Amino acid sequence: MRTRITEMLGIAYPIVQGGMMWVGTAQLAAAVSNGGGFGIITALTQPTPEALWDEIGKCRTLTDRPFGVNLTMLPSINPPPYDRYLDTIVRAKVAAIETAGKVPPEFIAIAKAAGLKVIHKCVSLRHALSAQKHGADAISIDGFECAGHPGDDDVGGMVLIPAAARRLSVPIIASGGIGDGCGMAAALTLGADGVNMGTRFCATREAPIHDNIKQALVSASERDTRLIFRTMHNTARVLRNAISEEVVAAETKGCQFEDIRHLVAGQRGREALIAGDPNGGVIAAGQVVGLIDDVPTCAELIERMVSECRERLRHVTASFN
Repeated sequence: MRTRITEMLGIAYPIVQGGMMWVGTAQLAAAVSNGGGFGIITALTQPTPEALWDEIGKCRTLTDRPFGVNLTMLPSINPPPYDRYLDTIVRAKVAAIETAGKVPPEFIAIAKAAGLKVIHKCVSLRHALSAQKHGADAISIDGFECAGHPGDDDVGGMVLIPAAARRLSVPIIASGGIGDGCGMAAALTLGADGVNMGTRFCATREAPIHDNIKQALVSASERDTRLIFRTMHNTARVLRNAISEEVVAAETKGCQFEDIRHLVAGQRGREALIAGDPNGGVIAAGQVVGLIDDVPTCAELIERMVSECRERLRHVTASFN
């Protein structure tokens, strides 16, 4: 299965694992890469740049195939040492860096000068065009269905992907709402060169989260996500649970971030993933939960997706011959 993304990254299938906070570890990234996709370690899941160096080294003991590192840069009162994390990624010479957020153009230039491919992940066409202008080698574009931060434009993948394909010259990776081969076939047909999946890879055996959380994803329907931080213009899509319902209720009444800080603290969400309490904290999840009904290995999931994708494309082609 050849596309511009498989050629760029040196992978068998155009399937990229999303860089997910607390989940994007060497264990998951290596499993995805070994399955023929492109695994991604999340830099800020590691407490220090030195810990990230060790995690990259661990990944190399688990796979000899290409993988990348995600570096997401968000506004913060006490920001992490982004420049040191970038230096670690560059020195480690991984295949690609996935950037997201407000990334300075010089970061892209530094990564490219070191020989890394730069995939910039964004949620709007205007941001995609800006990243392409600054030298990004590929764009991962998130539709409104996605987990995490879908932005405030509320544009779904059926419109956003072909809109990006019309305007961008670099390869496009479709993200948001994709969890099976049918979605993959649709994304390719809409003009994407590959797909990115986060929530779906959370419900795999190698994902470093408690099985209770994986089963909660399996049990959820497409209606079981909630949009929080909507009133604060920092929208996030998360799993519907006791915490997200409480946050939405507070926002409906009118609240400040400080009023809900104790509910949405990142550490609380991390502890929920580890302890296996589906109501223990905020858990990022996309609408694709409605398409998840099992917990396979990453390799099984990827092979099944590729087979379904090929069959769907053959079926549609045959229907119009």
